Amino acid sequence: MESRMTELMEAIQESEGQAERRVLTLLGGRCISEKALVIDGKIVWESRKNGYFHGYTDEIKNITESGITYIGNEKVFCDTLGQEKQIVICGAGHVSIPVIKMAVMMDCEVIVLEDRPMYADHARLAGASQVICEPFEEALDKIQGSADTYFVILTRGHRYDQICLEKIAAKEHAYIGMIGSRRRTALVKQSLAEKGVDQEVLDAVYTPIGLDIGAQTPAEIGVAIIAEIIEVKNRKKRTYGYSKEIMRALTAQEPYPEKKIMATIITRHGSAPQGLGTKMLIYRDGRCVGTIGGGCMEARVIQIARLMAAGEGEQARICHVDMTGNEAEEEGMVCGGEVDVFLEIV
Repeated sequence: MESRMTELMEAIQESEGQAERRVLTLLGGRCISEKALVIDGKIVWESRKNGYFHGYTDEIKNITESGITYIGNEKVFCDTLGQEKQIVICGAGHVSIPVIKMAVMMDCEVIVLEDRPMYADHARLAGASQVICEPFEEALDKIQGSADTYFVILTRGHRYDQICLEKIAAKEHAYIGMIGSRRRTALVKQSLAEKGVDQEVLDAVYTPIGLDIGAQTPAEIGVAIIAEIIEVKNRKKRTYGYSKEIMRALTAQEPYPEKKIMATIITRHGSAPQGLGTKMLIYRDGRCVGTIGGGCMEARVIQIARLMAAGEGEQARICHVDMTGNEAEEEGMVCGGEVDVFLEIV
């Protein structure tokens, strides 16, 4: 199975940037854990040539959402893949710093554009993944944009806002937000519309930026901005896919390959700590790459996974973890939800 997972990781990497990528996994039956990579409704890779999914191409075309579905008579988990979430922040002033810190906590790639060296250093200290210290127009030429790129315009003045928005409007994006009063942002939009910038894009810009929570301080405004980005992000019916760390672990050349278990959250009810499709790779000795939420819930899953890795029996199974009730409370499962975790040897 390991070589097939390596093939899948390579196929996912090669398809980066393409729309509508999904990984389908059989959750039961004789061919449990069989997989297929689907791009724009077409199967482009299968873990078993002419396998189970090959006979259901019409049904596969109609799958539009992540989560549990049925193909034929079998239960299947659909993992709709996005790219790594990227937050591009134009400006590194006082409001930007809390935005950077919270975006890092969300495991996003955070790129900050700032033309003043001292402020660029502040962004680095706040934890930005990358800081480009150049004029905004030149810096934005280095940002490609994607359906998972969130642009946040927090510059120090009206003129710079306009430069940034004009460049960003021509890029693929998931979100554009711009700080400033309604009057100031309206003037920027009007000026750009007169220059021929797409009116539909301008109308979709979030201005004033951030959810209306009565924010006043830089930290509060930062919370409002991140909350708005989360709201936009979570409207997309996507799962978490495979993190870069997990993909590296699965494609690494090992002198002595060992069994590993992939744990994937396939159902989630209540206030479970992680979202649908979250993954963790578990080694036989208990080492892990990634997390599915930590605490007693994760410890229980790791224990079951290690037993699977040590044995010669089942290749895959579903593990149900209930974090409700007195027993769960005694064990410290404070979230109060329930999850089903699919465990498979890779």
